[in-house]
Amino acid sequence: MSAGTFKAAMIQMRSGLDPAANIDAVIHMIGEAKAAGADYVQTPEMTNIMEVKRERLFATIVEEATDTSLVTLRELARKFGIYVHIGSLAIRLTPERAANRSFLISPQGEIIARYDKIHMFDVDLANGESYRESRNYRPGEQAVLCDLPWGRLGLTICYDLRFPALYRALAEAGATMLAIPSAFTQQTGEAHWHALNRARAIENGCFVFAAAQGGKHANGRDTFGHSLIVDPWGRIIAEGGTEPGVVMAEIDLTQVYKARARIPSLQHGRRFEIVEPMAEPTHLHVVRRPQ
Repeated sequence: MSAGTFKAAMIQMRSGLDPAANIDAVIHMIGEAKAAGADYVQTPEMTNIMEVKRERLFATIVEEATDTSLVTLRELARKFGIYVHIGSLAIRLTPERAANRSFLISPQGEIIARYDKIHMFDVDLANGESYRESRNYRPGEQAVLCDLPWGRLGLTICYDLRFPALYRALAEAGATMLAIPSAFTQQTGEAHWHALNRARAIENGCFVFAAAQGGKHANGRDTFGHSLIVDPWGRIIAEGGTEPGVVMAEIDLTQVYKARARIPSLQHGRRFEIVEPMAEPTHLHVVRRPQ
């Protein structure tokens, strides 16, 4: 492995209601990824539990300091000598609120980055599905980057994918890779999953790593699956289906610099004025964007 080149593995899961069973499944798949030469392994959003019912969720989850899922995966990262990126765990903050939190773990088993999902999935879908993530989770307030041996990684989670300003801010801060561990619904995944992940890669000239939940879960929810690795030119270089498994690709970060040289949009971004109509259509109101 040369500088800038490494193997990335996305772990596709079908998390259920039992954190211990979920972690047993992910341990097995991380072992497969390690055996295949992975240097960086990412799990999906809600690795430890897929539960929307408030009472059952808060009866199961615990604070970060006592979360055995986190302890186990830290030990696994140390044992295998690889980076383990837990897409997210449901972590109790208070009796009334949890965090949807990513953890990036070093090959020494240390937590080197944490990220709390910023954008809450509060939507009503056309098929009658309804989600109110903000009822249970407290949104994060900070974008997070972390330096890996090969480049800088920007951390995000699932619904963040629909907010391109977050990814542009990460890219402008030096990210060459974007992590988007997710649990997209079947309906929204069919409509937008591939297009949005490719767009984030293209517009920022970054690799996108998106481990996903897939299939019919014990709580009745259907997730889309199709874990992705997308290169900076928007090409899908690895993709899963709907079943649990490991999706891998070799990553060459020189492709980031080649893509950005061909389309240097990060250099061309400009501050601008927003022109808004007033009550009278013949008058315009100019709002200056803060510098």
